[in-house]
This record gives sequence, structure tokens and C-alpha cells, in this order.
Amino acid sequence: MLQDHKDLLAHTLAHPHHLPQTETFTLANGTKVQLPDVGVMIIEPSRPTEQDVVLSAGVHGNETGPIEMLNELVLALLDGSLTLRSRLLVLLGNPPAMVAGKRELEVNLNRLFSGAHQQGDTPEHHRAALLEQYVRDFFEAGGEGRARYHYDLHTAIRDSRREKFAIYPFRHGRPWRWQQIDFLASGGVETILLSHSATTTFSYFSSNEFGADAFTVELGKVHPFGENDPARLAAIKQQLARLLAAQPLGLEQVDRNRITVFDVAQVINKHSDDFAFTFADDEANFTPFPRGHLLATDGGKAHYVVAEEEAIVFPNARVANGQRALLTVVPVGSDQPFE
Repeated sequence: MLQDHKDLLAHTLAHPHHLPQTETFTLANGTKVQLPDVGVMIIEPSRPTEQDVVLSAGVHGNETGPIEMLNELVLALLDGSLTLRSRLLVLLGNPPAMVAGKRELEVNLNRLFSGAHQQGDTPEHHRAALLEQYVRDFFEAGGEGRARYHYDLHTAIRDSRREKFAIYPFRHGRPWRWQQIDFLASGGVETILLSHSATTTFSYFSSNEFGADAFTVELGKVHPFGENDPARLAAIKQQLARLLAAQPLGLEQVDRNRITVFDVAQVINKHSDDFAFTFADDEANFTPFPRGHLLATDGGKAHYVVAEEEAIVFPNARVANGQRALLTVVPVGSDQPFE
């Protein structure tokens, strides 16, 4: 039982498809813990603050660093070394893919939210629907008027000139919040990408459906379980722990000169099996290219750099047809609304 061992990751890897039993137990400090489903944990302090937090990792099963970090936070909460003050929902996104050591089993889970799961019948489609429901139930149980946060934690499949960065989902007219950018910067995530279109990612779902401050947070490069360097994630782990424990976040100490904010300039989707990049397969994220540079060909269509300079992010020519193969980004313009 999880109550005895308190290791959510080990429990999830041992039971990736079905729980042997659901569990509910109460810690010595009065915190209530529920394990209603595989890789799903709800933790509620007896007297919570006015904030509801969702922490997710493993939406791509081979992105193990954030999974291990999140598990360490859960262990600290369950053994009492970290006192929870916020309502918390913990989600390990794709347990069967985690066991297999693969990004996905059939399809990209992080393209199946905001109802996109209704268009298929794979395990990932069903898991997306389940994760949506748990997020919905969690935020609705907290009620209106509470601060809502969702940090969906990932690692990238390639090297990056900027090791840690976060995507701020499209906010449909709501201003970008410096408080949240400062929060991430305090955890060592000093590069932010502002998205300007609706997507089917997990963080966009929470932002759009529930008004949550939500981010897709990239925390380095993919490594197998047990081969991650915890020191590289220590700053963001400490910052998340402060948030959960309602401790001072140290935002007044942030040097905004160290923060770089980008606009997403182009979203390039793959539409044919002939899709190909013009740059090397191992080109790092945030490599810049000048105006007019040919980035990719897709059958009879060519994709060029349009701005004076655009940097590439998440290039992946092996995605399924119809999915995003590349983002390009440019430094943020002065017309973006911040508060």
C-alpha cells in the first residue's frame, strides 16, 4: 500500500494500468491523502490557504527528471518533512509509457486535451480524458475565487542553448503576469515563450478552462530513470516546495534583466510524409536563423524565416501528420500586455 511506503513513483510503476485498491488516509498533521487512480494523488491540508495547485509530470513517459523531482516532493509531504498548506493535485501523466521508457505508446498525450481525446481510441486518448476530469473535479471542489496554478513539468528530447524554459499558454486577452514569470525565474527558469494561439496541451486546458496560471515547463534534457542530476532541478524543486508550504517566494529578489521573454512567431505543422528540415537532426533548441532562411519543406510547401531572426524550438520531423513539427520564436514586442 502507498500509505506504508509513501513512494508514489514506485507504486505507479508497479501498477501502471490498474490500482490494486484506492486509498484514503490522514497524516499525523491532519492532511488528507487520496489515491483514487493510477498516478493520481489528491492531498488536502486540514486548513488550506486560498490556492489550488496542480503539479503534473510524465505526460511524456521518458521525461524522467521532473517525475523523480515531483516524487521527492510527494515523499517530503507524506513523511512530514514538508508541510502542505495548499490544496494539491499530483498527476503522473502516462504510467504505461513511463514503464516502457518511451515518450508515448501510440500518440502524443500532450496533444489530446481540451476535448481532442474525443477523436481517437488509444490508451493516450483515454488517459487524457481521465486527467481532464481529475483537474476539473479538483478545481471545482475548491470553488471559485481561489488562486489556481498548474505546472506541467517536462524535459526536451534534444540539447538546448537555454536549458530551462516555459511556455505560457494563450490567455485570450488576459494579461501575462510578471508575478508568475518571476516565480519561475526564482526557480531557475529564466526563459519564457508566450503562445498566441489555442492548443491542445495540458497547460492550455487548465489555463483556458479554469483561469489557472498554467505553464508547460521544460527542465533540461531527457534521461532514463536514475540517470538525472538532482542538482540541476534543485532550484525549481525548492520554489515549488515554497509554494506548497505557503512560504515566502523571494520574488522581490528576481533580476528581470536575466529573464528573456519570447513571442512564438510561427507554429509549423507537418502535413505530409515528405516533411523535412534543412538543418541537422541534432540542432539545439533556440538556434537562431536569419530572415529568408529555408527551415523546412513539406511536399510542395516551403517554410522560411519571416522575421529578422527566428530561433527554433521543439523541432521534430517524426511527429504524425497534422501535428506540430516546429515552433519559431522572436524576442517579445513592446505591445504585449503584462501586469
